[in-house]
Amino acid sequence: MQVHRRAACALIACAGFVASAALADTPAWEQLSDAPDPGHARASAVAAPERYADAARHWRGAEDINAWIGAHFEYDRARALELSEGARAGRPQAAAIVDPEAFFAAPRGVCVDLSHFAVSTLRQIEPASQAAYLMIEFEPVLVQGRWLRRHWMASFRRDGAYWFFADSKRPGHLAGPYDTVEQFLAEYARYRARPILSHRLLPTYERQLRTKAARTAPASPG
Repeated sequence: MQVHRRAACALIACAGFVASAALADTPAWEQLSDAPDPGHARASAVAAPERYADAARHWRGAEDINAWIGAHFEYDRARALELSEGARAGRPQAAAIVDPEAFFAAPRGVCVDLSHFAVSTLRQIEPASQAAYLMIEFEPVLVQGRWLRRHWMASFRRDGAYWFFADSKRPGHLAGPYDTVEQFLAEYARYRARPILSHRLLPTYERQLRTKAARTAPASPG
């Protein structure tokens, strides 16, 4: 019995060392950005129609969208850097966000691409869900000459409670239920280890991106 316990302790210690090593090897860009958390496991592949229109007819709610996101989403680090405030200096046009059909065909992008796909699709398949964009404004951090501040995800209502998903930091994670948005944000700020300065539930991302693109203050769409 003692041998088994010593072996179990050794395995736990080894696992902890591997996890710590993985985080230690993770660059600051990965830890502070909206790229998927290295500790977040990718979901198993799920069967899905080949075309977006067929998927939208087949899916019934946020859980179906979320399962597909967890299995297929790929974060585009190059695009995130390109869309950051530092990279866009001198060219203040609004960012081109991937439309849902194109995203389904090639599910790669950043947080606002992912949330746009989730909100648009959920509005099609479950209009009563009150799908909306949650825009979070973190305390800005400078990483590789790029200012990181804004983050986007999708929200919906069910039985009076709030739910949140389509988070590029942990794709496939469904958070809820919460009585208020603030309850979720308190938990999320601890998870991200970044202070949240403000937030908004919005019907669209477009005006926020246009306003941000015209400003010179540090920001990024995530």
